[in-house]
Amino acid sequence: MGLSSDNLTFLVGNLERLRQMPETPALPAFSERAVNFLASLSRLLLRDKRGSVDVKSYAYWIRRASLETAAREGVFQNRLGRGVALHIAPSNVPVNFAVSMTSSLLAGNCTVVRVSAKPFPQVDLICEAINLLLDGECAGMRPYICVLRYEHSGEITQALSSMCDLRVIWGGDRTIETIRQAPLPPRAVELAFADRYSIAVIDTETYLEQNPEEIAKKFYTDTYYTDQNACSSPRLVVWLGDRIQEAREWFWGALGKIVQRDYHMQSIQAVDKYSAVCALGMSRPGVRYVPGDTLVVRAELDRLTADVMDYKCGGGCFFEYAARDLEEIVPVLTKRCQTVAVLGVDRERVRELVFSRGVRGVDRIVPLGGTMELSFTWDGFKMVESMSRYVYG
Repeated sequence: MGLSSDNLTFLVGNLERLRQMPETPALPAFSERAVNFLASLSRLLLRDKRGSVDVKSYAYWIRRASLETAAREGVFQNRLGRGVALHIAPSNVPVNFAVSMTSSLLAGNCTVVRVSAKPFPQVDLICEAINLLLDGECAGMRPYICVLRYEHSGEITQALSSMCDLRVIWGGDRTIETIRQAPLPPRAVELAFADRYSIAVIDTETYLEQNPEEIAKKFYTDTYYTDQNACSSPRLVVWLGDRIQEAREWFWGALGKIVQRDYHMQSIQAVDKYSAVCALGMSRPGVRYVPGDTLVVRAELDRLTADVMDYKCGGGCFFEYAARDLEEIVPVLTKRCQTVAVLGVDRERVRELVFSRGVRGVDRIVPLGGTMELSFTWDGFKMVESMSRYVYG
């Protein structure tokens, strides 16, 4: 099966543009052409009143001042795009396709993004703005961008992979396994962003000095805004300090009010969350289900082990652990642990723990409420550097 208009649906670009990409010259990293395009895209999206919070966050991240700061802080001299970059975007975080595309364009690549067949208004809105720019003031970027959809097909994936110099896969382990059945050209490189999980560590003394509603809003953004589907969304809350029970009551009470007001839950999610907690409880002693409504489902643990995080469920399912010392989180800092969000805990303490114990996980340590912030570094990769090549001599 070849690539054709019959099996590809283009949101940006067309079949002719896609076929010409292997012959399109690469651009230098942070080229003026790419920066101007992204800054213009930022302007359009920030002005559009239809934009959701995640679209606005993306637009703010790619504003010109932000890109110029990133260019100054990195070492991008003598870096050139690798060529054609194929991005397989996830189906659970709508704006991720644009985030991946951004690093790729700044790296200097022709960028092909396969988005999920699942309809998202965020995807349509961003693609509409991209097309407006490519048909007007940013026509010079037209050869460098294709956004498309296709039904699951190993043959199409193989055809696209055979023409790329870089493949970027966002998705679960099974998705990565499936995509990797399509071999790459000998000099092509691959970045794979697999299943990960994140945790939150909260010092009770510090928390009880804060405004509970403000902290709850931050935690809601970290978790419920993406149905806990994002790898950066905490699923385990670790409490430190002497006033744990008091802090718990305030924390979950304040969060519950926001969830009741702002979150819409599907009925099946309630079943899934309860099932996850039951499965965890049947797998070990010392798991206590905390009675409550189905919007916030909690289980308290008497010890932490690496396999606790295998019991995954989104939509507001949380495990809790009361720790006497920060060292007790080490068992869950496996290679699958991406982010540690902290409140009242010095990030340097967590960093020292990671290095002193040589743990295989933890790529980010951020303040509570900051897990969804966009960055040019992700899962331990400096994205623009990883997507470009260094020309030396």
